[in-house]
This record gives sequence, C-alpha cells and structure tokens, in this order.
Amino acid sequence: MARRPGDGLSDGADDRAAPSPATPYALPPTPLQGVRVLDLGVVLAGPQAALLLADLGAEVIRVESTQYFPPQTRGIFAHPSPEVVRNTIPVSGGYPNREPGERPWNRFPWFNTHARNKLSMTVDLQQPAGVAVFRRLAALSDVLLSNQSPGTLERLGLGYAALSRENPGLVYVEASSFGASGPSHDYRALGLQMEAFAGHDLLRHYRDRDVSSNTWAVTADAAGALGMALAAQMALYARRRSGHGQYVDLSMIENFIGLIGPHVLDFMHNGRVPRSLGNRHYSAVQGCYPCQDAGGPSRAADRHGRERGHLQQAASQTTNDRWLVLTLPDDAAWQAFCRATGNPPGCDDARFATVTSRLENHDAVDELIAGWTQTLPREEAVVRLRAEGLMAGPVLDDADAMADPHLAARGFFWEIDQADTGRHRYPGMPYRFANAKPGVRQPPILLGEHNAQIYKELLGVSDAAYEQLIAEGHIGTEYAAHIR
Repeated sequence: MARRPGDGLSDGADDRAAPSPATPYALPPTPLQGVRVLDLGVVLAGPQAALLLADLGAEVIRVESTQYFPPQTRGIFAHPSPEVVRNTIPVSGGYPNREPGERPWNRFPWFNTHARNKLSMTVDLQQPAGVAVFRRLAALSDVLLSNQSPGTLERLGLGYAALSRENPGLVYVEASSFGASGPSHDYRALGLQMEAFAGHDLLRHYRDRDVSSNTWAVTADAAGALGMALAAQMALYARRRSGHGQYVDLSMIENFIGLIGPHVLDFMHNGRVPRSLGNRHYSAVQGCYPCQDAGGPSRAADRHGRERGHLQQAASQTTNDRWLVLTLPDDAAWQAFCRATGNPPGCDDARFATVTSRLENHDAVDELIAGWTQTLPREEAVVRLRAEGLMAGPVLDDADAMADPHLAARGFFWEIDQADTGRHRYPGMPYRFANAKPGVRQPPILLGEHNAQIYKELLGVSDAAYEQLIAEGHIGTEYAAHIR
C-alpha cells in the first residue's frame, strides 16, 4: 500500500530482529500476506479482531455504509456537538482536544485505535445493488469477520450458506454474545453484560461489597477479538489441507468462560461458589498499596479504605493517585520486605511469623505495608522492593503507560499521522517476530477512503457504474444528510 504524502508513518519496527540467515526457507515479510479479510465488525471485538489480522499482513477491507451510523463504532453520533463531546467520558468521547472536527467519524479514538492497516469502502447493504457488490467482494476474499447482531447478515442474504456457494474456500467467522444456536442465541449484549453472564463480575468486586461496586470492564470483548482472530487463522490452516473454508460460530461469553476455567471447575467438581478476593491471593500476602505522589502524601480514600475500612486517610486530599502492587508468597519474601523497609516496628510481630499467620492477620499486614509505602514516591518504593528481589510493580494510568521506559524500549507505541486527526501515538503489537517485520502500512482509515481502489481496481466497476453507485448512496466519504 502506497503511503500518502506527508503521512510520516513510523513502522514501529526499529527493534525487530532481522530474519535469521539459518532459516531454511524464505518466509513472506508478514505472516498473512496475500490473505484478504472483510471486516464487518462493530464496536470493539470485530474491528479489533480484524486489526490483529491486518497487523499480521492481511489485506483487510472494512465494509461500511454512509446510510447507517453504527453507535460506539465510529463515534457517539455522526455529528456530536462540541458540548456533547466536552461532556462525554473519555473512553467513548475522547476526541482529540475535545473537538469533534469537520468529520468526527474520522477522529474517534476508539475507532482509530483499531483502524490502521485496513482499507475502507462504503456500500449500502439495505439495497439489492449493495448486496450484489458485497457478494462479488466475498467471492474474492478469504475471510469474513462479523460481530453484528445475530441474524443480521442472514436476513440480508449474506449468511455463510449463501456466500460459500460462490466461494467454497471462504472462512466465515461470526461472533455474538451467546452464539448462533441455543435458547439465548438471539439475545444481544455488550461487554458489560457478557462479563456478568460469564461470571467474571463475581470474581472482581471489592471483598466487602457486591458486584454493583465494579467499574467498567470489557475483557470479554477483548478476549472475543483474540478468539475471532485465532479461529480465522486456524480455519485458514485447515483450508490448506482440505481446500475448503468453514463457518465458525463463536460465542463470546463461552469464549470468556474458558479464561476463568479454574473457578468454573471448582464449582463443578467441588460445589464451591466463586468469591471475590479483591486485591488478595489465596496463598500469599498480596495487595495494592497507596504511595506518596509528587505533591505529597497519598490520597485519602485509598483502595484498601474502600475495600475494608482500613488504611484510613493520609494527611492531604490530592487527586493524583499513586499505587504499587506487592506479593509476598513465603517467609523469604517477608524477610526481604523487612530488609527493604528498614525493619519497621511490627516486622518481628508474632502474628507475622509464618505464612499461615500472616494470611490470618492480613489486615494488620496491610496496615504495616501501607504505613511504609505511603511515605515514599511510588517509583522509589518499587525500586527498593525490587532490589530485594520482590514481586512489586507500579500501578500505571494511561499517562504513566505512555511514558513507561520498558514500553518505549520495545517500541510498543507507534506514531501515526492521520489526515483528520493529526499525529498521535497508538498502542502497537504486543509480540515480535524473528523473521517478519510487521508495522504501519496504512494510517487509521477515513470513511470510504479506498472506494475507488476497491470498486474500480478490485471489482472492475466501470466509471459509469461507479458514478451510478455514488448517486444511489453506496459510495461516499461522509454520512448521508439524514444521519445526525
């Protein structure tokens, strides 16, 4: 893919290892080069799954419509007012500089985070002509990814049975909350609901509260994206042997239950209902402890205070939380902690003499640990603990992560310049290859940016037919006037 003038793209690959000269056969520059993927994903799971394949070199075509605005996909609304943008929480409304801009759909961070290395084309699948265009596109593709509402594509005549007749090699991955069969198959859910149905909410609330104390979590969505991407690759491997594609029905709730398998098995075999441990561990002293921030002692309402009523407020009421996590699994770790902290009063307390007694008196141990951590800046406390070989680390917010030296050294954040958004750093790939160098080939896509390329070059649409499709509302780079 040719870069646009002025893009200034960084390939994010400065630290990647070069191919080994001992490799006995030549590998493509990226693992999925030559694979074409259709991205029909919405919100998070589907688009993120497509990004995982795009970063691995697949040609991913994001299929969109100018006649319909998918909520929480390209924004909160197509045309949010500046007031709405300023008053929307950052996770779903953090447009750059809190400004919607002329084309807000191209500036939505949630979308742009998973929109690189793709192509964008528009077509109205509510019209027969649009369905015909999509069927032609599917006949030339290897993978289709969708997490649309159950039955959406089937009702349009774009289900697996219809498309596989024209393309027997198509890998069709359809993800939904509950899967395509069973008594709940037509129910809809977002990440928050999937977390609850899978049982994760029972495992992550504060110990003295119920699930209503939980904050946002969309782990099931992120896990669903990984499941979709892995399923697509497994089906492509299977196609090498069989020559045939396949339909993959992925329930994101069932996919996530596998990630909390030990708790499920404990209930199935032992009858124990899972309970939340908060920040604690079954067999080790463990917690999240307040530290001094750059302006003074740590915040008053700390996490332990919220959880147990302990570790009452420190002297000042700052808003700059600083925390560290620490695990002390055995006697050696306890002794190392005492050395790191200068053997404060209490280290020789008989209640803390053994692993068992420390667990039985965990609240008192927490008081001792926090009494030390909140007197030091987070970074200094972590350095002292790690110097004794302890499992300790800082709790990072987004700004901390962006400045983290480890992530910087690995080139995790990729700087990308996009026409409507400007230059920003985006999370990159979490893995490295010894014999391939994935990077940024395309900035976050603008709506309909590659219409001419896909319609004329790939599908062979004539200039006259292209103009007709524009007139019918299929092709465009802005949402239709009726969409607000």
